[in-house]
Amino acid sequence: WTATGGWRAAQAQDVPPGRVVELRGEVRRNGVRLGAQDRIAVGDRVETGPGASAVFTVGDSAFLVRENTRLSLEGDSPVAVRLLRLLSGAVASVWNRGTDRQVITPTLTAGIRGTGVYAEVFPAQDFRSYFCNCYGTVDIAAGADKVVSESSYHQSFWAEATARNGRTLFPAEAINHTDEEMEMLAALLRQRTAWQISGVRGPKDGRGRQYGPYRYRPEQAPPA
Repeated sequence: WTATGGWRAAQAQDVPPGRVVELRGEVRRNGVRLGAQDRIAVGDRVETGPGASAVFTVGDSAFLVRENTRLSLEGDSPVAVRLLRLLSGAVASVWNRGTDRQVITPTLTAGIRGTGVYAEVFPAQDFRSYFCNCYGTVDIAAGADKVVSESSYHQSFWAEATARNGRTLFPAEAINHTDEEMEMLAALLRQRTAWQISGVRGPKDGRGRQYGPYRYRPEQAPPA
């Protein structure tokens, strides 16, 4: 997508809810290989094989699913995702404003309020999770640790399966996803990212700030 400018082309398209935008390699929905003309809805399970990926929308949310990923989409309407459950692999997503929306991994729960986020699970590392609030506000919980993340440019965390020094949530740097990918997903929903709106980016140090003021409001802050 980045190399071909696909996300820019997507900005000019009228992308209906539930559309499969891009498929690479073997992608399965509920155990059946997904086709370009198929649609993904709430209640579906999505799996990608080695070297595979998928870009799709469901209602007012957009998703980029990486290779070797297993996830499910849950909710109370076929076109309103309330819960993305990530079992393994990685997914970037952009969500319109709303309530009662969550991303759940084996070690982390994130309540999102209209934002762009990236999550990755590492089964070989006791299902350690990585989570980045690329922009927006997210309520993050891992074990007893809780943080309200308010980010304008990639605030990132590690969520551990086993506590270290009594903590399960730790700061991280921004890894494994790009600004262009988040911009592409936002464009599918006729949105712009926080840095597109402001015209300002920041250091990808995982602290969530652009080159200016930023807010970080912990309920129970992870260690520096």
